[in-house]
Amino acid sequence: MSDQHLVAERLLAERAERRRIAEQLHDGPVQHVAALSQMLDAAVAALEDGDVQSGQRVTARALAVAREAAEELRGIVAGLEPVMLDEVGLAAAVRELADRTVARRGGSVEVTIDDADLGQGARSSLFQVVREALDQAVRRGPPSAVSVALARTPRGGIELVVSDDAAPERRQAVIDGLAERASELNGTFEARRDGPWTTIRVVVPPSAARL
Repeated sequence: MSDQHLVAERLLAERAERRRIAEQLHDGPVQHVAALSQMLDAAVAALEDGDVQSGQRVTARALAVAREAAEELRGIVAGLEPVMLDEVGLAAAVRELADRTVARRGGSVEVTIDDADLGQGARSSLFQVVREALDQAVRRGPPSAVSVALARTPRGGIELVVSDDAAPERRQAVIDGLAERASELNGTFEARRDGPWTTIRVVVPPSAARL
C-alpha cells in the first residue's frame, strides 16, 4: 500500500473518530446541559413567584442532571486514552470501562485479561477496540451481559474476544470500523452472531503485540 493511501486511510479514521466523539457529546452532555438550562429557568421562575417548594424540587433535579452530565464527560475523556492504561495496565482499564458503560446500566460484566508483556501501542489499540465494541453494544441494547477476554495464542500473539447479548448490529460501518482497528495492528478480525450473542474476535501477531 502506498504512502498516499496510508495517509488517506489515517485521515478517514481520524474523521470517523471525531464524528464518534461529536455524537457522544451531542447525545449525552449537550442534551443534559440544554435540559439543565430549562430546569434552572423554571426554578428561578418558581422562586420569583414565591413557590419555594417547586423551586427546590426543580433545583434538586437540575443538580442530578448536572452530576450525570459531569459523569458522562469524564467517561468520554477517559475513553479517549485513559491515564490508568499506562499506570495499571489494560486489564484494570477495561474493567473500569466495562463497569462504567455496562454495569452501571444493570448488565453483568466478565473480564478476563492477560496483558503481560503487551506493548504500549498494542494496549492502546486493543483498548480502543474494546471501548468501541462496548459503546456500540450499549447503543444497540443495552446488553444484559458482556464478556471481554484477552489471552496469548500458542504462537505468542494475542487473541481478543468481546461478546454481548444486545440486539444485532445492523450497520456495516460499525463492523468496518472495528476491522480497521484490528488492521492497524496487522491483526485479523471476525464478527459473528451466535443466537443472542454478538461476538468480535481480533487476533494480533506476536510482532504487533510487542509494539
